Amino acid sequence: MPELFSAEWMNELKEQWNNEPEVKDKLAAIGFSSIITCGFKGEDKPVGVFVVENGECVRAGSYNGEEPDWDMRADRKNWMKWVKKPLGMTGMGMAYATGKLKFEKGDYAQMIKTPAMAGPFVKSFALMTKINTE
Repeated sequence: MPELFSAEWMNELKEQWNNEPEVKDKLAAIGFSSIITCGFKGEDKPVGVFVVENGECVRAGSYNGEEPDWDMRADRKNWMKWVKKPLGMTGMGMAYATGKLKFEKGDYAQMIKTPAMAGPFVKSFALMTKINTE
């Protein structure tokens, strides 16, 4: 069982992402390309990195100094809760509004107002539940 945001975990997420048309294909349709990082609140650097080119994740693993377009942070306790039961649109809004989910980089408000991005973003969180996480 891989540890949350480890290289192994991030690569399992990459596989889930690339096999999910509601994420990969929908983001490809809008030409979405980004470097996405994730980690824990209060830490200087993210832990994992996820590189997306035209909707497809082309590389995932441990953070190695990449400059993120999106950097999501939360406490380990909340991440672990979300890998067991994914956030829906309302839950994500509440997590953001209450500071449980923080964006160090990236414009959450703009993204959530853009249906072509918001739907796949929420679905990408659900993909995390398919990974047995330590």
